[in-house]
Amino acid sequence: MNNRSTLGRVLALTDFSAPARRAVDRAAMLALACGARLDLLHVLTGGAIDRLRRFAGADSAHTEQRLADAARAQLAQVGESLQRQRGITAEAHLGQGALLGVLDEQLNRLAPDLTVLGARGESYLRHAILGSTAERMLRKMSRPTLVVKQQPHEPYRRVLVPVDFSAASLPAIRLAQAVAPGAEIVLLHAFEVPFESKLQFAGVDDGVIEGYRQTARQEAVLQLRDLAEDAGCASGSRVMLVLHGPAARHIVEQQQEQDCDLIIMGKHGEGMIEALLLGSVTKHVLAESQGDVLVCA
Repeated sequence: MNNRSTLGRVLALTDFSAPARRAVDRAAMLALACGARLDLLHVLTGGAIDRLRRFAGADSAHTEQRLADAARAQLAQVGESLQRQRGITAEAHLGQGALLGVLDEQLNRLAPDLTVLGARGESYLRHAILGSTAERMLRKMSRPTLVVKQQPHEPYRRVLVPVDFSAASLPAIRLAQAVAPGAEIVLLHAFEVPFESKLQFAGVDDGVIEGYRQTARQEAVLQLRDLAEDAGCASGSRVMLVLHGPAARHIVEQQQEQDCDLIIMGKHGEGMIEALLLGSVTKHVLAESQGDVLVCA
């Protein structure tokens, strides 16, 4: 994706479950809105194939072929449905083998600007978000990944972008503008005074600590305003929030308070989104948020 954060290619992962259908539908909506190419990917995972071979015995090769043919037929049906309902043509891809290896291969080959998957599924997406496989999958993806939780009925209307003023913050805002060009953007910065709990434990006067908070808040407000202007985020289409306290709690609360249908978070940063895909903030947001979540590299 270039500096203008345009979407040229969108990849939707599907296991043909209901959550995956929602993800495919959202991917189609985004591709249409951005004039992007749409790809569909289904993976016949290696572990399931190995078990099938043991069950089928001498007839395993024939059974495998029938399974692959059935998957291709299902992919074709999904494509036909998108063409009929959305008026978009999707290119279907079928992978077979270890999930993470196949995903890595296909991501490198297709180079999508955005990968879309459902929050729950029936096979390799069954524990999508909270399971270790999904965590490794998200960590491995070096491009923006959208986790769809809600049935898409309309373009995103209001997008929450938590920022920590690291290098990931500006690209996250630009990605919000690309994915939801007509949406209002809510910029959120959550802060805490360095060593705040230790200062309290050490008996530092509450008034002194509150002074530190006010200074930190004022600095953050100025930084947030500068960041919004750098991103070309017009004052009439943005809301800026600077809140004291834990980031994970504020992100989930403000997603509901501000009625946001999408959260966009940077993959790497400092403070509240440090080590995003491995830390508690991401797990909390992915598990507790009501709307979709987009993790950008």
